[in-house]
Amino acid sequence: MKKTLSLVAALSVALSAPGMAAEKFTFMTNWYAQAEHGGFYQAQAQNLYRDAGLDVTLKMGGPQVHTMQLMAAGQADCIISDNMQALQSWQSGVEAMPVATTFQHSAIVFITHPDVKSQADLQGKTFLLASEAYTSYWPWAQSALNLKAARARPYTFSIQPFLADKTLVQQGYLTSEPFAVQKAGAQANVYPISEWGYPPYGNSIVCMKSTVEKRPQVVAAFVKASMQGWKNYLQDPSAGNALIKKENPNMGDDQIAFSLAQMKKYQMLTGGDAQTQGIGIMTESRLKQTYQLLVENKLIDPAKVPFEGSYNLTFIQDAKVMP
Repeated sequence: MKKTLSLVAALSVALSAPGMAAEKFTFMTNWYAQAEHGGFYQAQAQNLYRDAGLDVTLKMGGPQVHTMQLMAAGQADCIISDNMQALQSWQSGVEAMPVATTFQHSAIVFITHPDVKSQADLQGKTFLLASEAYTSYWPWAQSALNLKAARARPYTFSIQPFLADKTLVQQGYLTSEPFAVQKAGAQANVYPISEWGYPPYGNSIVCMKSTVEKRPQVVAAFVKASMQGWKNYLQDPSAGNALIKKENPNMGDDQIAFSLAQMKKYQMLTGGDAQTQGIGIMTESRLKQTYQLLVENKLIDPAKVPFEGSYNLTFIQDAKVMP
């Protein structure tokens, strides 16, 4: 391990040496530009990638954009995904591995009306769920939260059905749907499911195994600069926000401000292990919890999906960008 770290460090220095051509690197996010991607845009705006010897292109994801497939097809070097999706990709022959994370916990929440005051009050409710819920957190919730008798209806990415029916519970993203509910003037409770034990990280940096093996110095440089970008963004987001709004003109200042406030309030980047090991840190024990969740809920076949070798923590352990 020490030899690997030394090699990566040496190659990273060489990569940024004067006169060296910048290495092209394409990173694809999971949605249109927003505060949840702020650190990457901050790194771009403040030339942190350039200073690390990289010529980075940030590509936006969006609805119907299958980022994992695009990465597998060579359209991106790394993407924003999560460690659960990365493991599931192995089952379909795509060897994608997380190398760092953005959020120390999942940003998935259940949004309820004020009558739901605890997890126990969820019993007997009808949930509005997107299709991907059934291959990620919903099997876990049915078991861990004792929701096997709960009913489910499709979530159409509109809060109107929830607002109209006081008996419904809606899935959401900590930085998104709560803002829409607040803007509509409605009262609601927001429950991050990570606080009830849901183990995956959120918005992780996921790369192809082949990229990690063939371009370790580039991945190391990208991870380090990105984490510094996130630290800078949390301190003063103005540079990153300007680039976000340039890339996504529909993104308003009020939404950005709400998202940033939520990320800080819930210590999404700076909580947990990040407090002592640095922004973006992932641990083997947390990754193993997600693996076991998938196996227990029959979402992956352990005979086809190995745990060993499905991740690489070298780069983020070496980065050590402290909050």
